Amino acid sequence: MTDTPSHSPSGTNLSDKTVKAQAERAARQAAALRANLRRRKQQARTRQEQEADAQAPTALTTDNNGDTPPCL
Repeated sequence: MTDTPSHSPSGTNLSDKTVKAQAERAARQAAALRANLRRRKQQARTRQEQEADAQAPTALTTDNNGDTPPCL
């Protein structure tokens, strides 16, 4: 009796093949979620850097009054 099917939470009997397939699917989903999280964090960092660059004052394009300096 070593090939006894596993029991799912709903009380149904699942074959070893089904249990293995479910475990593989769960592993693929977990990997996909981790990859998605890394991608979203990188996008957020990039946006934050772009916003910081856009808000930084540039000394070459404006003078103390906020006007564009005349061309020389």
